[in-house]
Amino acid sequence: MSITKERKSQLIEKYRREATDTGSPEVQVALLTQRINELHEHLRSHKKDHASRRGLLMMVSKRSGLLTYLRSKDHESYTTLIGTLGLRK
Repeated sequence: MSITKERKSQLIEKYRREATDTGSPEVQVALLTQRINELHEHLRSHKKDHASRRGLLMMVSKRSGLLTYLRSKDHESYTTLIGTLGLRK
C-alpha cells in the first residue's frame, strides 16, 4: 500500500520546481495523489477496512487544502498540476 522508493523519487523528479525541491505543494499533491490511488484500489477489494477509509479521507482533505493554497498562490501552476494528475477541479 505504500509508495516504493523508486516511484517516490520519480514523482519528485517530475513535479519539483528546482533541483533540490522535495516539499513544494506540487510534489506533495503528486505524492498524496499516488497514495490515494493505491489506497483506493485497496479499498475496492477490502470494503470493510474502515481504518484505511479514514486515512483515505484524511489524505483527500490534506490534498484539497494543498490545492486550495496552490490555486491562491500560483494559478498557472495549479492548472497544469491538476491537468497532469487528472484531477477534477
